[in-house]
Amino acid sequence: MQKRKITKINKIKFQPFNNYKVKVKGLSWHKITYNKNNGGFGSYVLKMNPGSKTLPHLHPGFEEFLVIKGQLTDSDGKVFKKGDFTSFKPGSKHSSYTKKGCQLLVFMRGKNKLI
Repeated sequence: MQKRKITKINKIKFQPFNNYKVKVKGLSWHKITYNKNNGGFGSYVLKMNPGSKTLPHLHPGFEEFLVIKGQLTDSDGKVFKKGDFTSFKPGSKHSSYTKKGCQLLVFMRGKNKLI
């Protein structure tokens, strides 16, 4: 089928995470269908190196992710572990960090805004 794309998660190549026009130390990604030019819709795999953190941001649309490796701690102290699927509703805001590193499969429905 021509309109199908299969991504082998264990064989992907990561690029520096640059969704906000600034390089975020310790973050890299592999875009699957994500496109910020279409309003920020699509999916990607986010790799966070040990000790890295995301920038504080606001979700104009839903942001959802599945932890596929490691653990992630949110700004309110909630720990997301491998296998956890998390949904952030539109209007929510947060930042996250990882002590030992993690990988997330992220589904975006709108381009996040830095706060």
